[in-house]
Amino acid sequence: MSPQILPAATRRGATKTRINGMMHDVIVIGGGYAGMAAVLQLLRARRSVLVIDAGLRRNRFANHAHGFLGQDGVPPDQIAAEAREQLRAYPDLTWFENEAVSLGGDRDSFEVTLRNGQSCRGRRVLFATGVRDTLPAIDGLEERWGRSVYHCPYCHGYELDQGRIGVIGSGPMSAHQAELLTEWGDVTFLPNGAVSLDDETRQRLEARGVTLEEAPIERVVEDADVALADGRVLSFAGLFVATTVSPASPLPAHIGCEIDETPMGTTLRTDAAKQTTVPGIYACGDMATTPHSVSLAVGDGAMAGMQIHRSLVWLEH
Repeated sequence: MSPQILPAATRRGATKTRINGMMHDVIVIGGGYAGMAAVLQLLRARRSVLVIDAGLRRNRFANHAHGFLGQDGVPPDQIAAEAREQLRAYPDLTWFENEAVSLGGDRDSFEVTLRNGQSCRGRRVLFATGVRDTLPAIDGLEERWGRSVYHCPYCHGYELDQGRIGVIGSGPMSAHQAELLTEWGDVTFLPNGAVSLDDETRQRLEARGVTLEEAPIERVVEDADVALADGRVLSFAGLFVATTVSPASPLPAHIGCEIDETPMGTTLRTDAAKQTTVPGIYACGDMATTPHSVSLAVGDGAMAGMQIHRSLVWLEH
């Protein structure tokens, strides 16, 4: 039997009726790619799922998504909208455009409070809110993020057409990023005082054909040009920087989920079943794994959805 597709007005009305006092099988906090991939697995297992989504996808600044099979070059908003519309065909979905502000309870009896004061109950909780990117404090960098300043060569390198690429130093991953990006163009590495280069690192960069430019950066101008403190301006087809990431929601830490420090920043610690260190609470996507891309987030979300379903099955039998 095919899932029933309800008109939007009917579905919204049904949601209000069902949510009052209802114990959902799973509450998913975050409706991005990883969260939706998990939700799809759960809905197809005929489980009741509540999604709480604040609408802040990590790639919302990018004009096009790349490297995602079947959706290469498609605007991120379009990918997200089509995925959500497919989920809406399943009758066991409830979707709130809201923000989760508190979480309490234990496995099989969690309670999430929304920004508007409403409370929701669930047997399992899945965090899929993604991460927050912290960029170096360089004038002009943040407003170009996702448009001419990037972090993933597999997502954006091809479109630079083997042109000049600037890599801005930000931490321990920056020299590795500069080495890798030589596959996509002529690379200049600008440590900008954030990266100390030992002799071995310099030799590796030189062996890969990387140009070193150690003058401090004043600002980023035009599309992807770098103005240096000595007055020179270097022009690039695009810029890359390794951001420092942290979970976009503070709730996992507040309820006691352990956090791991990585060279890229902080992530939630999860086991092979995608469960955090708090029983009944799971995490997936960029906030729970490295490296990051839409493809990897979707795969991680699908695994989380299946593992959560299995935890419900084994408990019931």
